[in-house]
Amino acid sequence: MPTILNIETSSDVCSVAIAREGELLTEKESSEGLNHSKLLSVFVSDIFKSAGLDMKSIDAVAVSKGPGSYTGLRIGVSLSKGLCYALDKPLIAVGTLDSLAEHAIDNVDEYISDVRTDSNLLFCPMIDARRMEVYTSLYNHKGEKLEPVSAKIINNNSFKDYLDSHEILFFGNGSAKCQSLITHPNALFRGPLKTSARYMLKLAEKRFTLNEFEDVAYFEPFYLKDFIATIPGNKVLK
Repeated sequence: MPTILNIETSSDVCSVAIAREGELLTEKESSEGLNHSKLLSVFVSDIFKSAGLDMKSIDAVAVSKGPGSYTGLRIGVSLSKGLCYALDKPLIAVGTLDSLAEHAIDNVDEYISDVRTDSNLLFCPMIDARRMEVYTSLYNHKGEKLEPVSAKIINNNSFKDYLDSHEILFFGNGSAKCQSLITHPNALFRGPLKTSARYMLKLAEKRFTLNEFEDVAYFEPFYLKDFIATIPGNKVLK
């Protein structure tokens, strides 16, 4: 009966949740922007208090590994690793796109009025990667990955080969900006827009059961793209 702390900071949502046997006990999250460095440790402390649990009582810490915001991922992974060291607990990594897809698949009837019982519908989570680029992948109704995680620049022909023979549900915080370009009649823009720690519960428990743990000392987030620091326009060297 594993009790797992789940941490999701890959986007502008700062989200934490505690689950037991894959069922949500308590959660706390904010969508106010990238304030993770201020909010995350406070949220973790708060949910343990609200659940009436001691931190030592958990069996593992699960963290969203990305892709997503470079800064957000580093904050989430750093705190998760610190907790694992301090509590002597294993670390579980859950792909951000995987958890989004898992949630959409399990709750497809919430987003599509006529529930699909066939295997034709595909699922495409999208995370905003600036401009017309998104981090994305493609899944079937069983949660099996049909396309590897990648950074794609979206245009009129994106996913056309799949759309010609399948309906695709596009969702995630990068999907809205793609709707004007992907106009195929089989493209459905619905589903969850934000990331959330509660979407991680099922995959985190599965990895715990299979003993799929990370090396706490060497684990790094899945950034997908190299971080590029920019200099503000008004900071001109003379």
